[in-house]
Amino acid sequence: MTSNITSVCVAIIGKDNSPLYIATTDLDRELELHYSVHASLDIIEEKCLPSSGKQPIDSRDLYLGLLYSTETDKIYGYVTNTKTKFIIVIDSSNSVLRENEVRSMFRNLHSLYTDAVCNPFYTPEEPLTSTIFDRRVRNIMAGNA
Repeated sequence: MTSNITSVCVAIIGKDNSPLYIATTDLDRELELHYSVHASLDIIEEKCLPSSGKQPIDSRDLYLGLLYSTETDKIYGYVTNTKTKFIIVIDSSNSVLRENEVRSMFRNLHSLYTDAVCNPFYTPEEPLTSTIFDRRVRNIMAGNA
């Protein structure tokens, strides 16, 4: 399935909030995108922690939806059962954005991540350095997954 969505940044963050993988398509904005990813971690924590004033998030629903948007980007989040966080940054100028396409990107990314960490040579909570994993994630970023 080819999608019209192209993301400008994909990040996988470990349960201890350490980056396991970050890929960007715009090298001129790389620092800004890293900042957006790290700033979104606070919002993810707020959405995942049950608080007295809000309804607790359904633990079966891994997709968090739109975390926040800026003038240039929309930041979406997804959390696994093991508290690994996936963050996708999409260009705000994309007007054909549909929620089910973003969910599909996260499902594909989660599947790739699962395959990568099941590798017997992978050390848990270490950065993902596989070139095959990187190539497949960049295909998802380009909308070709």
